[in-house]
Amino acid sequence: MAATVNVNGRISDQAHAAISVFDHGFLYGEGVYETLRTYNGQPFLFDRHMRRLRTSAGMLALSVPLTDAEIDARFRETMRAAGLGDAPEREAYIRILITRGVGDLTYDPAACPTPSVVVIVKPNVDPPPEVFQRGVKVTLVSTVRNHPGSVNPLIKSNNLLNNALAMQEAFRHGGFEGVMRNYRGELAECTQSNLFIVKNGAALTPPVDAGLLPGITRAFLFEVGAEAGIDVREAVLKDADLFGADECFLTSTTREVVPIVQVDDRKIGSGVPGRITCALLAGFRAKARAMSVRQPAVS
Repeated sequence: MAATVNVNGRISDQAHAAISVFDHGFLYGEGVYETLRTYNGQPFLFDRHMRRLRTSAGMLALSVPLTDAEIDARFRETMRAAGLGDAPEREAYIRILITRGVGDLTYDPAACPTPSVVVIVKPNVDPPPEVFQRGVKVTLVSTVRNHPGSVNPLIKSNNLLNNALAMQEAFRHGGFEGVMRNYRGELAECTQSNLFIVKNGAALTPPVDAGLLPGITRAFLFEVGAEAGIDVREAVLKDADLFGADECFLTSTTREVVPIVQVDDRKIGSGVPGRITCALLAGFRAKARAMSVRQPAVS
């Protein structure tokens, strides 16, 4: 689906969007990003995404050259150019990328005085209804999540080779997602989402120190669970916890809460989306839409 792209303030269609091959985001993967979506035309949990963007950038000693208000203005301008966000059937997917910028062929960040800012906007496409109605199969992959002492998973980096290799492995086995372990053999996260299991009525997710990206939707679900009277908390999880779960699901910005009913050739629980998973999905959607109040059009 066609995207509209804003590269350092210049808007174009995806076919004409361009950035220098000497940008260190391209050369070395030096950059960070955030993915948002809109509800009722409004970017959901924007402030939380910006905090994580700046935290990631800080871990790379990378300057974010725009204020949150300027980033907001830039992607809204891009949304308007794309004709998105002004009606429920035209919700937007937004990807904001900050890279080191253009410089010589060197690892010295001083060679790149001006970071690049790229905004990609396209229509948001929800997973098909049957994904939520029937659940999905995931694959427990052999690709290990980055060690925090190498490329820390806390950094939402543009360099996604670790995730890409894991997801390609999952694709080869027919998985909707790939579940990754950390270097200790504990469950960490999925390639593009966070992992939860349900056991004895509680929704459990690996702790941040298991080596994972602290998802915005993951954290939001703790709030949803508290309002719904569901115990949502962190716990160290291993393979046996996954295979012995009553229910299982994944969370992400664009996928919300997706039931997992099978891991490789093993059925999870009853093999259908469970009660806790469905309650959290319903609670998430209700809270997200209630928090996303449409702003009046500017005349």
